[in-house]
Amino acid sequence: MEAFLISTGIVGLAEIGDKTQLLAFLLAAKFRKPLPIVLAIFVATVANHAFAAAVGAWITSMLGPDVLRWVLGVSFLAMAAWTLIPDKLDEDETKLAKYGVFLTTLIAFFMAEMGDKTQVATVALAARYHDIVSVVLGTTFGMMLANVPAVYLGDKIANRVSLRLVHGIAALVFAALGVATLLGAGAALGF
Repeated sequence: MEAFLISTGIVGLAEIGDKTQLLAFLLAAKFRKPLPIVLAIFVATVANHAFAAAVGAWITSMLGPDVLRWVLGVSFLAMAAWTLIPDKLDEDETKLAKYGVFLTTLIAFFMAEMGDKTQVATVALAARYHDIVSVVLGTTFGMMLANVPAVYLGDKIANRVSLRLVHGIAALVFAALGVATLLGAGAALGF
């Protein structure tokens, strides 16, 4: 349960103001069909985060416990710093294909999530918790918590949320995980 809750919280916070959330706003404004957009975001997130969690599990199997502890600790600290950098959509991510709402959203969201903070966080969380299913469920739930309101409420909530505060909280959570990992928290789990 801890892996699910931590994964949900970290990704939910990290996603606020992230480029994929900006993409969700853009897609909602362009198509004005929230249900297929939300379904496509869900499918893209499950596929992307399942891959990322598998990479995290593979990394765990390749590294010894001491090396893994340092890699994860430093990775969480790097994620803390990265979270404080505001995201912007790239020009290529705003050019939408003509494949219909669902497929356009699926492709755009999957591609935008590649190498994104939340995907990298999923890799680290899967390596940290050794529970791919809970991590993928948690990170997907966190993504949906941040993006479903973005799709349905758009501008109504965008101006009411302090991105600086949310990013600061997410950075603190990543930093706490990094420090705890470096200090040996999780030694019972093998790192």
